[in-house]
Amino acid sequence: MQYITLNNGVSMPMLGYGVYQIPDADICESCVSAALAAGYRHIDTAAAYVNEEAVGKALRRSGLQRDEVFLTTKLWLQNMGYEETKAAFAASLKRLGTDYVDLYLIHQPFGDVYGSWRAMEELYSEGKIRAIGVSNFPPDRLVDLIIHNSVVPAVNQVETHPFCQQREASAVMEEYGVRMESWGPFAEGRNDLFRNPVLLDVARKHGKTTAQVVLRWLNQRNVVAIPKTVRPERMAENFDIFDFTLDADDMDLIASLDTGKSLFFDHRDPAVVKRLCSIRYDI
Repeated sequence: MQYITLNNGVSMPMLGYGVYQIPDADICESCVSAALAAGYRHIDTAAAYVNEEAVGKALRRSGLQRDEVFLTTKLWLQNMGYEETKAAFAASLKRLGTDYVDLYLIHQPFGDVYGSWRAMEELYSEGKIRAIGVSNFPPDRLVDLIIHNSVVPAVNQVETHPFCQQREASAVMEEYGVRMESWGPFAEGRNDLFRNPVLLDVARKHGKTTAQVVLRWLNQRNVVAIPKTVRPERMAENFDIFDFTLDADDMDLIASLDTGKSLFFDHRDPAVVKRLCSIRYDI
């Protein structure tokens, strides 16, 4: 495993296991257990995934010490605001069965972001969170948050894959010392990613799979990735990316796939904002 150091000195594994869209408690617990057994030491969940409790059970049953696993969870829109964030964080800790998390993120860039950030800064100063950050923040929103607050986000988790490479966002994050983290590294299979001719050619060259090439490409860009799969053999495959290196030609070929657009949703689209802000979870 390779690690990166966040802007506050905290060490974070470059490769993690994500549990988005695994709401079934038994399946989620089994998947996290399998990921930990495969060697993953970075688990990414969220209140909105409605599986924090299952993640916590898997962590406790793994036999690993709490400080051996980097644990991320996120604050959903219905709980934005200073007091609401304090209560939501306490509820997440209870569901996870832990007394701290390694990384706590604002899940979406809407609502009372500043009230929530003040609460998170306090929780961070109290040692209940080792690092705080954001998710889905475009460059302008990220810079605005940084300028008007004392703690710079350690991470910005954004859609990042070969078809949406976030080059502009990456440059801004680099300027301010914010680590980019990729959600949807495989674009959930959209654009027929796993059979893309460019990616297949690079994969054949190195005797690897398309998925492994994508994860290695992100790794060499210093982007943290949290691929999700429910199949243990795929977990092992995704974890096996540190024994080869993509050369400059490979990186240029993959760079050519960038469309500069999301394959999922535009956070500046009013209809998207309205839809996201209307979603409520039983959390």
